[in-house]
Amino acid sequence: MEENIYDLIIIGAGPAGMSASVYASKANLKTLMIEKDFPGGKVVNTSFIENWPGYKRVEGYKLATEMFEHSTAYGSEFKQDRALDIKSDGVIKEVICEKETFKTYAVIIATGTKERKIGIPGEDEFYGRGVSYCAVCDGSLYKDKDMVVIGGGNSALQESLYLTNFAKKIYLVHRRDQFRAEEQLVDAIKNHPKIELLLNFNPIRVNGDKYVTSIDIRSNKTDEEMTIQTEVVFPFIGADPESRFTSRLNIIDQNGYIKINDMMETEIPGIYGAGDVNKKGLRQIVTAVNDGAIAAMNAYHYIKKIQKENEKS
Repeated sequence: MEENIYDLIIIGAGPAGMSASVYASKANLKTLMIEKDFPGGKVVNTSFIENWPGYKRVEGYKLATEMFEHSTAYGSEFKQDRALDIKSDGVIKEVICEKETFKTYAVIIATGTKERKIGIPGEDEFYGRGVSYCAVCDGSLYKDKDMVVIGGGNSALQESLYLTNFAKKIYLVHRRDQFRAEEQLVDAIKNHPKIELLLNFNPIRVNGDKYVTSIDIRSNKTDEEMTIQTEVVFPFIGADPESRFTSRLNIIDQNGYIKINDMMETEIPGIYGAGDVNKKGLRQIVTAVNDGAIAAMNAYHYIKKIQKENEKS
């Protein structure tokens, strides 16, 4: 029976999960990485990345492929499945998925976040080809270009201000006439020479051929429609952590993010969080791989302690 128990199961094969897989398998842990979609997380759908050390500019798909190949190079197994639940009633934990159920001593949850979509034609079609949900990742790719930002909360305003470092002009489209953001941010936005406010407008369509070329918006007061010529659209209307399957464990905060300490440990021994699904500040590839490495090494020490105790008994 013991032979069918994994030392470590990693749920999620984005940068955090793949980093954890490298460190765990290099430490000779029997490791399984589970991913419901394609390996690579958001990286695989990002056109170019310019903030990964070692590459000045690299295609997202290329980097994701290289990371995945590395993550399985030392014996880590990979299965495409969707995690539905985690049972942690003792030393052995169960990860219940759609296709199979697996047993393990430790679990790293690295399932990331999912951006809230506007839900308009062209948004999904041009994701990674002019529709981006990450200003830090993609802003510099559109230097001296006109940009469009959608949203009216703190994140939309903060990212708009950040994008002024690169943009020729930013059109900030918001469906209301008032922002739902900190007053200091609102003042900064209203007084910035590069930002034009388009209030009481809803986005209705992203246009393009191979890449984005424009976006259509409509006034919710007059029904007037207008087209903004742009190569990039940044929707910032929020993101949700992919953590619903952990709800019974009581390890998430009111927003669904996993509560961890600086060792990536949750309140449940042997269960760790890594990457964007964690409650944290900066969410980037480099911070995700950092989390994955820390989680894997702390899981290693936990697993070895459990195994030694089992040998004694």
